[in-house]
Amino acid sequence: MSAAARVPWPAVAVFAVVSAGLAWIVALPLWLGDGIASPVFGLVAPAMMYTPLVATLVVVLALRSPAVGRLRALGVWPLRPVGRTIGFAVAAVLIPPLIVVGAALLAGALGLVELDLVGFSGYAQTLAASGVDVADLPVPVSVLVVSQLAAVPLGAVVNVVFAFGEEIGWRGWLLPALRPLGVWPALLLSGAFWGLWHAPLILLGYNFGRPDLAGVLLMTGACVAWGVLLGWTRLRTGSVWPAVFAHGALNAAGASVLMLAAAGADIDLALAGPLGITAWALIALVVLVLAAAGQFRGRAIAQGDGAVQAG
Repeated sequence: MSAAARVPWPAVAVFAVVSAGLAWIVALPLWLGDGIASPVFGLVAPAMMYTPLVATLVVVLALRSPAVGRLRALGVWPLRPVGRTIGFAVAAVLIPPLIVVGAALLAGALGLVELDLVGFSGYAQTLAASGVDVADLPVPVSVLVVSQLAAVPLGAVVNVVFAFGEEIGWRGWLLPALRPLGVWPALLLSGAFWGLWHAPLILLGYNFGRPDLAGVLLMTGACVAWGVLLGWTRLRTGSVWPAVFAHGALNAAGASVLMLAAAGADIDLALAGPLGITAWALIALVVLVLAAAGQFRGRAIAQGDGAVQAG
């Protein structure tokens, strides 16, 4: 039997239809209303993050994929080896924010966005627009920016509640289900589907301000890039939790470029944002280093393989 034949394709198809279909249903109030400007957006977006969890429950409970050892197959429990899993989880909280901030700095260095790393005039402008008198602040705006960035790891932990709803699907079930295709096909395909799943919001202008195919392609590229990194933590540890924490950290650090930009700067999130092309470049660099160190093949991946076979 070929490797591809061992992929549970019927379950993969059901997972794809349920997760994507539910995402469109959950987002429907936005399409029938004011889009991302709708007052219910703050409820719809988090609710949509749980649709992969529902899809996972359907394929696991209804289709019995996998039939046994489900918590282990999904990477939820047990946390073995504990040290490696915890170490990766801690790194997952710290590294995505560094990449996001690094992407903003790289975009600034390339002239893709104007930054103000001294007075942080863009953030001051945002505060003023929200009714805050910057002159009356007890501390300089720079202190506020540093405090906000320092609090990102805490925000990552808080965001785990929502990130788990997605990651149990993308890295918990889908990536292991596609694993018989090979490491790279599984990582790239699962990442691509993750990106396309965002279409109900992207086509309303979310993330990139491009409510068209270009926006969907940008999101797909971003999710493939981040998906390789998050997926590697899953394959390397056999646990979904590092990916959950990394996803939470990515969401928590998402507004970093807005705090670093100069007042009045034209910010193209497709270039300088956490999902933009400069972030892709930094992720590619990290992945190249990991690949050169043999972290995507052989014994490194085999250490987690026993816990990620979904079929």
